[in-house]
Amino acid sequence: MSRVLVIGTDNRVVHEVGDLLSASGIPIEYAAGPVGALQKLRLRSFGVVVTSPDSSIDEDLSLLEEIRLIRPGIKLILLAPQSTPDEVIAALKAQVFACFTAPFDPEAIANLARNAASSSQWRDSIHVLTARPGWVSLQANCSLLTAERLMTFATELSTQLSSGPRQEMMQALHEILLNAIEHGAAFNPEQVVEITAVRTQRSLVFHLRDPGSGFRPESISPDIIADSEGYDPTIHILKREEAGLRPGGYGLLLAQGTVDELIYNEIGNEVLLIKYTDAL
Repeated sequence: MSRVLVIGTDNRVVHEVGDLLSASGIPIEYAAGPVGALQKLRLRSFGVVVTSPDSSIDEDLSLLEEIRLIRPGIKLILLAPQSTPDEVIAALKAQVFACFTAPFDPEAIANLARNAASSSQWRDSIHVLTARPGWVSLQANCSLLTAERLMTFATELSTQLSSGPRQEMMQALHEILLNAIEHGAAFNPEQVVEITAVRTQRSLVFHLRDPGSGFRPESISPDIIADSEGYDPTIHILKREEAGLRPGGYGLLLAQGTVDELIYNEIGNEVLLIKYTDAL
């Protein structure tokens, strides 16, 4: 378990993240600012750096260049007051581990920092194929940690949506992404999923392609698709949990209900998620 260095001492979010990490047994230290962080990194090894919520993405990326001269393999979790598509793309290209902007969720940040502190295989897990504002294409290995990292960037690329629709789109994307990793790749990190985010004047579109043989509608339990007012989806979820599996088909139906369009290709290993912005 590697140490985590958290930058900032006067911010509530910083202390909440630090307290959550400490409570779970993660060794952490604080630095007042970038200069103090670089000094600590020269003195001892850290696996993860969490930047100050008060610094901009550009400032954090400049700091990352200096950090990697001292500790080349470090993972940087970037916190910033706000982001633009250009800045998120720059963070992806710089192999930032994850990106969060206000309003912050300290528990989500701490969970990702905790997982980052336990992971050593991450540097090549996200590969940028092409990236410009309005069109970003990636390849990512099929691990749960990579999926959680991808969701932080996808959230930042979805700022054209208002809060409610944005949350719905991210919920759908998360479910489809996990489905691709679980069923399309059987959690094999040697396999990759391809993801493209396209932003138009009237919509936000995510396209996912997994390496599997495709989705079969008949694989969903009949109980899930039964048109019954008395159907309790938690029964299906509990059965899947007992078998060590995620909610599966119910989650796919949930995703379909939170976007404007969900379209599969013929064999079912490619999916389009569409959310229209002109109707919001």
